[in-house]
Amino acid sequence: MSAMGRSSSPQFEARRDRLPTLYEVLARKTKPPVDLFSFYIYMRDQQRSVDYLDFWLDVSQHTSLCRHYVSELRRSILIETPELEKTSSKRSSYILDQMGEVNDPAGPSTDLTSDEKVKDQNLSAFLRQDNGNSNHSPQSSLGSQRSAVRASGDRAFPSGDRLTRPSFMSRISPTRTDSGNSPRHAVARADIRASAEKILYTYLLPGSEREVMLPHGIVQEITREIEEEGRDDPEVFDTAKDYTFQAMERDAFPGFLRAKALGNLVPPSLFLRLVFGLLALTAALWVGFALIFLDAPKRTRAWEILPFTIGVYLLSSHQYRLDPILALVGLSEYTFFNFQRIEEPYVRNLLNRRALMVLLVTIAVGVAVICLFIFVPGHHL
Repeated sequence: MSAMGRSSSPQFEARRDRLPTLYEVLARKTKPPVDLFSFYIYMRDQQRSVDYLDFWLDVSQHTSLCRHYVSELRRSILIETPELEKTSSKRSSYILDQMGEVNDPAGPSTDLTSDEKVKDQNLSAFLRQDNGNSNHSPQSSLGSQRSAVRASGDRAFPSGDRLTRPSFMSRISPTRTDSGNSPRHAVARADIRASAEKILYTYLLPGSEREVMLPHGIVQEITREIEEEGRDDPEVFDTAKDYTFQAMERDAFPGFLRAKALGNLVPPSLFLRLVFGLLALTAALWVGFALIFLDAPKRTRAWEILPFTIGVYLLSSHQYRLDPILALVGLSEYTFFNFQRIEEPYVRNLLNRRALMVLLVTIAVGVAVICLFIFVPGHHL
């Protein structure tokens, strides 16, 4: 992946004169119809492999949970811990200060720079050291006692799946938006453990509810690290996350770009256009030949323009997977008869050019067929 594709800026590029990369889509740096929401719909309805994307999103949320835990831990050490406790927390505070900002989890670990890899390794190493050590938990600070009481009775997966990720379809961001030092917002250490186990039991174990097909060695290694070694740091899922990213980039993302950047229709709509286009064209041919053999006047045959135009337009839309009128007014279909605005500038320009080309083809074919059936000499049988 190019350095341009791995730009760390969270803002949209002012002018992207190319199609987006998978990294940019997962990092929410693109706009409809090539945004993460559209990619999710495509993976669910057309690729039929949305579990891979959900696995990716849950692992990314797990990384965010670890980031928030470390942030709360740093704040509890620097602000909430009494002066007498700070002397025993100097080492943890130093480690946290050296960790710096946690990387954006949207890209694969193989594309990280050496500095980003060091930060990720420091985060995972700290969480491994912190696992089971209450001296490094935000709940050990006086300001977080209520969170500790709430988490003390929780195990991974009590009734109701307390850590279930909000549905992506609700467009609710999994990252926290709280502010301030309120202890009720602190992330418990048990939350990280529960999140790691939930990913394992939901996606990775054989026969799990939404099992994703990964190499057996990867699944065995993750299972051993979580269940036997007690690990729950983000590094545990790096290999599976990279494998999933490469699989989506290779098998799903090219089809997504073809469907959304070169077309604006979904398969059910394409099928209807094929059916109605063939019916309209069949009716036009039947009426056209009937009027020729009835030696009807040309002004009567001119009515053939309607069925021929409708038939050629619908079949052209099916052939190019693009409705030119919808494209020119800036609309793209994401589910059957549900439309969204085309906001990505490069994609809109690309679809506009293709729409004009489809219209020219439609007009050329339509005019040729209509002229043939209108001006051919009639012959009364």
